[in-house]
Amino acid sequence: MNPARSSRSFLALEQHASARGWRRWASLLAAAGALIAGGAGAAEPPTDTATQVRATLARLEAHKEALTRANAAVVGLQVVAVEDARSIATLGKQRQGSGVLIGDDGMVLTIGYLILEADQVDLVAGDGRRIPARVVAYDLASGFGLVQALAPLGIAPAPLGVSAAVASDEPLLFASGGDERDLSLARMVSRRPFSGYWEYHIEGALFTAPARTDHSGAGLFNANGELVGVGSLVVGNASDGSGPVTRGNMFVPVDLLKPILAELKARGSSRNSSRAWLGLNCVEVGGQVHVVRLSADSPAEAAGLQPKDVIVAIDGVRVADLASMYRTLWRGDRPDRDVVLDILRDGQAMRLSVHAVDRMMTLSRPRGV
Repeated sequence: MNPARSSRSFLALEQHASARGWRRWASLLAAAGALIAGGAGAAEPPTDTATQVRATLARLEAHKEALTRANAAVVGLQVVAVEDARSIATLGKQRQGSGVLIGDDGMVLTIGYLILEADQVDLVAGDGRRIPARVVAYDLASGFGLVQALAPLGIAPAPLGVSAAVASDEPLLFASGGDERDLSLARMVSRRPFSGYWEYHIEGALFTAPARTDHSGAGLFNANGELVGVGSLVVGNASDGSGPVTRGNMFVPVDLLKPILAELKARGSSRNSSRAWLGLNCVEVGGQVHVVRLSADSPAEAAGLQPKDVIVAIDGVRVADLASMYRTLWRGDRPDRDVVLDILRDGQAMRLSVHAVDRMMTLSRPRGV
C-alpha cells in the first residue's frame, strides 16, 4: 500500500473514531459497522481513502473475537515503591499503569520502570477485582518487567506476535488496563533503534500515533490479536525523520522478550542487564553528548561530572551520540570497572576517571528479599 495513502486512511479512521467516541471495543465495532454500512451520521472519508478505510475496518471485524480476548488480557497495575527507593525522585512512590497477561501461570508483562524497586504490586482486572502480585523480573537491558498474579485472574493470556512483521498499513490496537482502561486504533509511524537519556538503548522500537498518555505498560496488538509491543513513552516525534513531525508513543517490541523470557523467570533479569552504569542523564545536541542531570549518589556524581559537561570520549573512543556512548560503556564483561571520560566543560578539555558499577546492584529491594 502507498505510505501516503495508508497514512490518510488511518487519519480518516482516527477522525471517525474521535467523532463517534470510540472509547470501548464494543463502541469501536459499532462505529465500524455504521461506517461500513454507511449509517446515519457517519461521514464518509475522502473518496481516495474510502476503500482502504473499509478494508481496515473489515479486517478488524473479521478478527473481532481475537481482539476482544487480547483486550481482556490487559490488566491495570498499582505499585508502591520501597521506602528508600532512589527511583521515587523521578517515578514517584505510587505508580499506576498496565500489563498484559502472557501465560497460564499468571505471568504479566509490563514496562520495567513501573515495578522498579517495588514493595507492593496489585493487578486490576477488567471487572475491577484487585489481585496481589509478586515481582518476578526487572530487566534493565530490554526495559521489560514481569509480575505474577498470586490468585487466578480468570482471563486468557494474549499470544505473542512478531514485532518485526508489523507493516506500516496494518491496523493496531492500543489497550490500557485498570480503572481507566481504554482501547483505540493506532498506526505504526516508524520502527528504529531507540536511545534513552537514562543509559538505555534497544533495537527495533515501535513508534505509533496518535499519542496516548496512558501508555505505561499498555499493550499494542496486531490485527490478529497478538501482542507486539509494550508501552514505554510519549515521544515528541514518532517519525524517523523522513516524514512530518508526529507526536506519538514508543513501544518496546516483544521480539526482545522471546530470547530472554525463560532467563527472566529463572534469575530475575537477563545477563545483559549486568553492565556498567554511571548515573548520567544525557541528550544529543549537534553531534555531541551533553550531560543534563546526575543521579544522586551515582558514580558520575562522585567523580565530579556536572550538568552541561560534554562527553567527548570514553576510554579513548570518541562518542557523538547516545548509541555510540552506550555501546562503548557496555563493552566487556565487567560492569564494575574504572572508566576514563574525556569531557568539555565551558569549552575546556578535561579528563575524569569514573568507577562504573553494576546498576542492578544499586537497586533497593523489599525487606527480606
